Amino acid sequence: MFSELKFPVPWGHVAAKAWGPSEGHPVLCLHGWLDNANTFDKLIPLLPRGCYYVAMDFSGHGLSSHRPAGCPYHFLDYVTDVRRVAEALQWRRFTLMGHSMGGAVAGMFCFLYPEMVDKLILLESLGFLLAPEDTEAWLKSKRRVIDMLLNLEAKEQTPKARSPEAALQRLLEANSHLTAEGGAILLQRGATETPAGLVYNRDMRARVQSRESLTVDQCVKLLQKIQDRVLIIVSQDGLLVPHKLHSRNHFVKALRKAFESTLKEVVEVPGSHFVHLNEPEVVSGIISNFLTVQNTRARL
Repeated sequence: MFSELKFPVPWGHVAAKAWGPSEGHPVLCLHGWLDNANTFDKLIPLLPRGCYYVAMDFSGHGLSSHRPAGCPYHFLDYVTDVRRVAEALQWRRFTLMGHSMGGAVAGMFCFLYPEMVDKLILLESLGFLLAPEDTEAWLKSKRRVIDMLLNLEAKEQTPKARSPEAALQRLLEANSHLTAEGGAILLQRGATETPAGLVYNRDMRARVQSRESLTVDQCVKLLQKIQDRVLIIVSQDGLLVPHKLHSRNHFVKALRKAFESTLKEVVEVPGSHFVHLNEPEVVSGIISNFLTVQNTRARL
């Protein structure tokens, strides 16, 4: 069983759902890009029951309020959402668990507020958003964010309504790593029923998020800054493809070398980018052990 939570913010509220005893060890769970808190629905019931798990919807996602008109979505806004929720819950020190983009948010929060994080769990994420290696590519990416935002504002389209079947099909077409069951779980929180059909809740502006990317040197230095125990789980058929990381480019090679020298190992499991939702039993034991063993050494 879970309970619904709402945390007031200046533009509305941040929504969340919680499992477990409120006096238990706090674990804040962060979903991926354009997903929502339901991404943890099948995993959390398999984790230690002594913890208090809160899975939040980032602004513009799930049941959380959209940001005000004219405001773009910056990566650091999501980090700020985490700080706001932690403040509302009066959590001084807690565990962070993030999937995909949520892992990058968790990593950045950990770098900014290391004293607040006791353990960091990254699912299909390295804890970073990688910067383009070429200056011109970086400039183009920033220009594209501004142009796409202005184009969206100019269109001011009414959200499209779809039948439940069409809404699910569209979601699955956009993400080949999702199963039909996983997609249906995300839609329960990610869409609202109207007389015309289901309408996606997510803010279209969130698709053109302005990222806070990091260079190789910054990533390596920030790795040294982490003083928390860290667990990273990557899937064999996910987006990171760990056994091929060494051959992709010098950025990843340098990053992996830093990982190996500071945090030791990557835990590789069978499955896709959404293994925690599609096959939660594959990762639940690893995460449960990490949460409960007090003297676990840092792992990456």
